[in-house]
Amino acid sequence: MVPRPLIVILLMMPLLTGGCDRQSNAPEQANAATSAPLPDGVPTDAARIPAGPEAMGVIDRSHKGEAASDLQFIDPAGKPVTIAAFAGKPVLLNLWATWCAPCVAEMPTLDGLAERLDGKLTVLAVSQDLEGAAKVDPFFRNAQFKRLQPYRDPQAALSIAYQANLPTTILFDSQGREVWRMLGGVNWAGDTATALVDEAR
Repeated sequence: MVPRPLIVILLMMPLLTGGCDRQSNAPEQANAATSAPLPDGVPTDAARIPAGPEAMGVIDRSHKGEAASDLQFIDPAGKPVTIAAFAGKPVLLNLWATWCAPCVAEMPTLDGLAERLDGKLTVLAVSQDLEGAAKVDPFFRNAQFKRLQPYRDPQAALSIAYQANLPTTILFDSQGREVWRMLGGVNWAGDTATALVDEAR
């Protein structure tokens, strides 16, 4: 019998090898003409963010209305939690990892968004680092974010469930239904990002 950790690593290999590197080109892809082909694996009904200095990701609305995953991840206190625990206001779920350069690059503006919309939006930055707290806690200590907290998913269960390359950010409405998902890094300080987040009710 194959040990469970090995199964998780084998399942994650396509995401680890193809995900973050491909998404690191997201700014170039987002600024390309809208007639250019979308990246591999992106549904044809995904739409590019309008060109401009804020345009860094590809938005995918093909899962609109789907319920949030009920998979557990680890909260900052080390206890299991699900997205449903945050029902009642919109949730922005950010799947990231310390080894993913575009993920790390967008974190300060994501923290700024969490601060600006505190009380109106819950921002969950859930690390997909397989090493868990050993990688994530030092990263957060060094970053000194004002609002982001170190949520962890060391089994990378959410990335597997959402078939997500990193970074991927998913907006859920206050009832836990998906509004859109963003494939690639984003400048969350920009007007475009704020308008997109405002779509959630």
